[in-house]
Amino acid sequence: MAKTIFLIDDSAVMRSSVKQNLEMAGFKVETAIDGADGVARLKGGMRPDLIITDINMPNMDGIEFIRHARQVVRFTPILVLTTENQTTKRDEAKKLGATGWLVKPVGGNDLLKVVKQVVPGA
Repeated sequence: MAKTIFLIDDSAVMRSSVKQNLEMAGFKVETAIDGADGVARLKGGMRPDLIITDINMPNMDGIEFIRHARQVVRFTPILVLTTENQTTKRDEAKKLGATGWLVKPVGGNDLLKVVKQVVPGA
């Protein structure tokens, strides 16, 4: 059974590109347009095997998303995929429960390598 990855990014181009890359590797991909949408989906019962989130988004940014997501899914790995490279943001995300941090642009093979490291059985 395919592992489910939940991708949260306000950029339709990024969502499409990353989703296509992950689906070609055999993953099922669900998407959300910002952190608020992502939290609502998790509270609605979605239980992905991995969450990938951007940081800079309207309505609810990735830092706030991680804070809220950890109240719903305690052990699901969360990867941050962002253009943001500030150490303070990275440290805050890790403190709140982010598993890893990738700076855009990330090549498809590099992303898949990290996904396979953090998702058991991927």
